[in-house]
Amino acid sequence: MTEFIIRRTLQSVLVLFLITLVTFGLIHAAPGGPFQMMLAPGLSPEAMEIQAHNMGLDKPLPMQYLHWLGNLLQGDLGYTFKNHVPIGDIIWPTVKNTFVLMSVAWLLTLLIAIPWGIYNSTKVYSLSDQSASFISYIGFAMPTFWFGIILQQIFSIKLDWFPLSDMYSMDKEGQIGDLMMHLILPVTVLTLSFLAGYVKYSRASMLEVLDQDYIRTARAKGVREGKVVYKHALRNALIPVITIIALDLPLLVAGAALTENVFNWPGMGRLFVQMAVAREYSVLMAITLLIAVIVIIGNLLADLLYAVVDPRVQLGRKGGRSA
Repeated sequence: MTEFIIRRTLQSVLVLFLITLVTFGLIHAAPGGPFQMMLAPGLSPEAMEIQAHNMGLDKPLPMQYLHWLGNLLQGDLGYTFKNHVPIGDIIWPTVKNTFVLMSVAWLLTLLIAIPWGIYNSTKVYSLSDQSASFISYIGFAMPTFWFGIILQQIFSIKLDWFPLSDMYSMDKEGQIGDLMMHLILPVTVLTLSFLAGYVKYSRASMLEVLDQDYIRTARAKGVREGKVVYKHALRNALIPVITIIALDLPLLVAGAALTENVFNWPGMGRLFVQMAVAREYSVLMAITLLIAVIVIIGNLLADLLYAVVDPRVQLGRKGGRSA
């Protein structure tokens, strides 16, 4: 198990290094380039050369990358082009806010979807199963930003039950109760959008496992149905569900970006949209790297959960290497 963890961690570090290389190259190849965003109007060519030299932008691109990577490894994300504000001072508060929104929506989705999908696999075509299918169709078809606007119109403007936008009410920053009230609508949007898929995936995976020969054998031996489902079948049925959950992490960030803009939630997704409009390439690069880290961590956790849920994953890796 230790060797498996070390190997996957090293692979993740290599992938992250390649992502930094590609991200740096794409940002510097963008129209206008980062340097154009730093120039004040009317600068003379001599002043432009001096400014480029002071910023190290007159060096070859590989040297600029190594300098940027060295600063990044020390925790220095750089500065914004226009106002020269430390990027870390801008990003980290929004990361915390996005994490609050995402974690609540994600955990709520899993707590509802997986048990519901498992239950529906044992009650095929029941009212619960048909209700899940109906909700799945809605979740797949309905854009998150449109659904968020509808919830605002109904529950914030007409009924005045929940706050319209933002993370806290005025003069109530830091109060948990006020935060929970502001979370209800955006979390509902994100939960519904991902609930649809998770219910269907967990149901389909469970049905496939319940059709296996060893499940029939367990039932033939008189094993209780609850033990068949939750002890023998659930372990194997969770493997493909883990894959979907890990791969959906970046999609959850993307969904949060739209939802954050609709509800004016001060998170990383809203910041990304604002910085894209302002062409603050350095901030966009930092956010892209953070999202890449989330994706890599999600895939790493998925592989580790594979090894926990199904030890054959480790044995298969060892067998393939020895062969």
